Amino acid sequence: MNGDPISNMIFFLFWLLLLFSIMEPILSLRRLQAARLALIRQMEQKYGWRVVTLIHREERVTFFGIPIQRFIDIDDSEAVLRAIRTTPPDKPIALILHTPGGLVLAASQIARALKRHPGRKIVIVPHYAMSGGTLIALAADEILMDPNAVLGPLDPQLSLGPQGPVVPAPSILKVAKMKGDKASDTTLIVADIAEKAIMEMQEVITDLLKDKMGEEKAREIAKVLTEGKWTHDYPITVEKAKELGLPVKTEVPPEVYQLMELYPQAPHNRPGVEFIPQPLPQHPVRRGQRATS
Repeated sequence: MNGDPISNMIFFLFWLLLLFSIMEPILSLRRLQAARLALIRQMEQKYGWRVVTLIHREERVTFFGIPIQRFIDIDDSEAVLRAIRTTPPDKPIALILHTPGGLVLAASQIARALKRHPGRKIVIVPHYAMSGGTLIALAADEILMDPNAVLGPLDPQLSLGPQGPVVPAPSILKVAKMKGDKASDTTLIVADIAEKAIMEMQEVITDLLKDKMGEEKAREIAKVLTEGKWTHDYPITVEKAKELGLPVKTEVPPEVYQLMELYPQAPHNRPGVEFIPQPLPQHPVRRGQRATS
């Protein structure tokens, strides 16, 4: 720095602007987190639930604006299990789910832990809970879905080698069966793994559902969800979920939609949708009364 006041001021403003660029996203994130916790606390007081969120969006991080793709992983399962473990046995748990899916191990851990909770279990799906998200939803006593929300099939997805594509296990079995004796050793090995993966997934699904509908019906649903009737991203609508026999209702508390607004995606990933916000329709839920009753 020299003695020129103007140069010194420009230098000072440059570093001040740089510091603001670094700190502003951090402060903005903290404001969002505080708003989320305040709304969660409001929901817990109003409905008598322990509210837990498992929401995966592409959020902008740091001043570079780099989006991070989120999915259900071991960190999620550790956090959700800790939340379930610290919830009083008679306290209902409401798990808000918004996820494309993720690791089978993590999703099955969450689903089984939720299932074991003695109190009432409610899963709320405002938009979508695909793959592993659907597995978690099956553990609930009641699934509250927006009328336009969707779940997804649970056919296991297997990787064909380190650089190979990820393909559905039922398709691997189908190809192995079509090739018969002409199938390579690698194909047969992968087909054996695929068969085991499907059986294991069916076992988890059956365990999650059999107390609500009987073991025979639970196994029937497990087969429908895992044996390749649909593609992996097929949208299981509210109507289709009810046809399957899942305990679905559409009375999503209005606070859930307000909460979703506090999980913004990175701006450059947002679609070109603009509208003037209107008040959300209010469901007739009185203070102290569960929205799921």
